[in-house]
Amino acid sequence: MVTLIVSTTADAASIGPASALLAMPGWLPGPSLQEIPSFKNGEVRLLKQDTSIISEDHLDKRWEVLTGEVVEETIFLSRHTAVSNRPSLTVHPIGVPHLRDDEIPPQGGKPGWAAPPSPRIGAWLRLLKRIANSHNLIPEFEVTLEATHHGPVINSPTMFVEIGSTEEHWKRQDAAQVVASVGLIWEGLGLGGGVKAGDWKRCCRNDGNNKVLLGIGGGHYAPRHMDIVWHDGVWVGHLLSGYALPMEDPGKSNAQGDAKDIGGTWKHAINVAYEVTKSAFPSGEVLAHLDQKSFKSWQKKAITEFLKEQNIKIGKPNDFY
Repeated sequence: MVTLIVSTTADAASIGPASALLAMPGWLPGPSLQEIPSFKNGEVRLLKQDTSIISEDHLDKRWEVLTGEVVEETIFLSRHTAVSNRPSLTVHPIGVPHLRDDEIPPQGGKPGWAAPPSPRIGAWLRLLKRIANSHNLIPEFEVTLEATHHGPVINSPTMFVEIGSTEEHWKRQDAAQVVASVGLIWEGLGLGGGVKAGDWKRCCRNDGNNKVLLGIGGGHYAPRHMDIVWHDGVWVGHLLSGYALPMEDPGKSNAQGDAKDIGGTWKHAINVAYEVTKSAFPSGEVLAHLDQKSFKSWQKKAITEFLKEQNIKIGKPNDFY
């Protein structure tokens, strides 16, 4: 089984880290995937495409058909944009589980879908902060989670690692090196001979912590959920922000907000996020963590009621560490 890293020459924040990674020892040329060149190093495979990072669907299955190698996880290197233009280093799961079938995803994926989240997300967020700090990128750069969003469509456990938020930052070599060669990917995947960070199978077996956070509610940068994730040993699944939980206001006629009466795709989004998070963490116990203050009373009541109906437990902060 292999880890697939995906980069694109069309994005400075993607090809920068990829080039820094390929400058490290041990890389050899691999087969081309429909004109996409590849490189290999141990159990890691790196693709360098020329198209948008969200335009190539099913890369994991296509790689398996080409090589016979099963893709255990996929990591995309990409740029991040933000209205604030603040320098940032981000990690996040992908999917658009809240979109209706008749909606066109604005940034890849398919309506109602989410990829299994990489089990490495929590550990890599903490590792990224440590490495960024040691290379003096903090406090200039913010290290943060992002909520689940965009594509491409893929079936293996997946995460995006991004550099933000302007062209100046996308081209920063120090940021590229922190993400790749001296830092996150090289160290996180054990390419230098160390222990891999965020290895669910090894860590769950050794430390006995099998609780996984499924974030529900809050803003795009998941601040309340991230307060928990900064603690060592916390595992992270999907993070559904408020915009990924469309709920139709019941109005005064149903002020109690019974779950069965609240329209919108929020139930589907929660179910999809829960099921694929379970699939990414075999033998794990997925607990929902609610950003309580982000909901109106009728929303919180409906979500809590629905989670109970679905036998999805709600966790408090100290349940995760």
